[in-house]
Amino acid sequence: MSAGSSLRSEDQSLCSICLNVFTDPVSTPCGHNFCKNCLTQHWDVNGSCQCPVCDKVLETRPELHVNTLLSEMVAHFRREAQQKASSSSSSEQQAATPGEVPCDICTGTKPKAQKSCLVCLFSYCQTHLEPHVTASRLKKHQLVEPVENLESRMCTMHDKPLELFCKTNQTCVCTLCSVLDHRNHKFVPLREEYEGKKAELGKTEADIQQMIQKARQKIQEVKESVKMSRDAADREKAEGVQVFTALMESVERGLKELMKEIEVRQETAKKQAEGLIRDLEQQISELMKRSSEVEQLSRSEDHLHLLQSFSTLKAAPPTKDWTEVSIPPPSYEGTVERAVAQLEDTLRKDMKKLLAEAELRRVQQYAADVTLDPDTAHPALLLSDDGKQVHCADVKEKLPDNPERFSQCACVLGRQSFSSGRFYFEVQVRGKTDWDLGVARESISRKGEVRECPQGGFWTVWLRNGREYRANAGPAVERCLLRGPEKVGVFVDYEEGVVSFYDVDAAALIYSFTGCSFSQKLHPYFSPYLNNGGKNSAPLIVCPVNQTEPIRH
Repeated sequence: MSAGSSLRSEDQSLCSICLNVFTDPVSTPCGHNFCKNCLTQHWDVNGSCQCPVCDKVLETRPELHVNTLLSEMVAHFRREAQQKASSSSSSEQQAATPGEVPCDICTGTKPKAQKSCLVCLFSYCQTHLEPHVTASRLKKHQLVEPVENLESRMCTMHDKPLELFCKTNQTCVCTLCSVLDHRNHKFVPLREEYEGKKAELGKTEADIQQMIQKARQKIQEVKESVKMSRDAADREKAEGVQVFTALMESVERGLKELMKEIEVRQETAKKQAEGLIRDLEQQISELMKRSSEVEQLSRSEDHLHLLQSFSTLKAAPPTKDWTEVSIPPPSYEGTVERAVAQLEDTLRKDMKKLLAEAELRRVQQYAADVTLDPDTAHPALLLSDDGKQVHCADVKEKLPDNPERFSQCACVLGRQSFSSGRFYFEVQVRGKTDWDLGVARESISRKGEVRECPQGGFWTVWLRNGREYRANAGPAVERCLLRGPEKVGVFVDYEEGVVSFYDVDAAALIYSFTGCSFSQKLHPYFSPYLNNGGKNSAPLIVCPVNQTEPIRH
């Protein structure tokens, strides 16, 4: 059969209603052919006998009989197509693997389907798909990627493809549903609703991805929090080991000193007793010698010799009176109590020192790189090129009077600002008789007199006249320091509202502002004060922070 005749046979074998190969073909009096079931349902739905092709109205509904000639032609066409498909699939196509949709037409080994037809409700391999590509009527069928369970795409009520979406009931329906069960409802083609739902799914997917991202970020935050907690725990453990080791060393030293004191007393008593015993033994030896001489003289028969020696031997030898001599045992009463009391005092001092060291090491981990801001410096202040040193000159420089610059007080702010978290910096004050250090709010007035107190936006400590230390808490708090610090550490905990000052070398707290309420950016604050004719010429130096080493006792 030629290609042209083949195409004509395919077109002639298609029902005009379902556009599929005839099943039980019947003919109308006007000469058009349909599937018996398709034509019967069409007339039942419309309620009149009218040809679906030419619209000719039949006065009476004819009794439909299968057109045997057309039925044999369709059967012949199907056999040819199956034979062609079988030979082609056996020689060219491989069997569908698990998970792939097989061809519904092939017999025996079923190759993988290339497309599924939503009109025929069959899945076709490449060979059986050919009529849908070449036959003009089959070209109108809707082909999709291979899918299983095509029956689910048919209306269970009318055995028609689900082609419409009822927006009223939010369900998929066939064309008959739209005029019967869903009359007066709002319908749209499946593709239109598909596009809308796909757009919604895209938005939902974007929302889900955003939620996933947020969850992953939260996981990362939790992991970071766990890491910070672990690091903090490790630091606390290390600090605990250092503190308790030092305390145990103090206890061991106190025990050794107690044992040594007791042993010294016992050894002193022992030496006194040994000396007394030696004296007594020597006296006994002398007395025994005299006793022997007296005994020998008493046995003498020589009258003259006895009388001449009697006066010498009769006199008692000079001996010490041991009646009142005694060696009382050493008294240890109160020794342990005194040692314990002394140990308690030592431990108290050591503990205070160790805890201060631990506290300083804790805040030093928040060290910030602070530099001086030349735009805020008073004209009499000279800053180093690296922004780490400042001292007061005798003459003011000519500088632009910008709003940030202090005009009356010899002070300068740090370039860096802090509005959260914790930060720490250290300043060398060696050789100075006067200085001011601390932090200040960004909004403080830079012009005119500066009022250093929390109400004025300052949290500072200062030195005056080389010996007067004061925390400017409003009212001021005088601080009596045994020795002046050479390096001062400044620590701020923004959220907790704490500003603390430390003597770095002594690892001692100078003063803490607590209960502060911060709502603006904070800047480090420095004032080297006036030069005082060279007496206070040493600069303030912002130093790199080195972790404080534990003090060995």
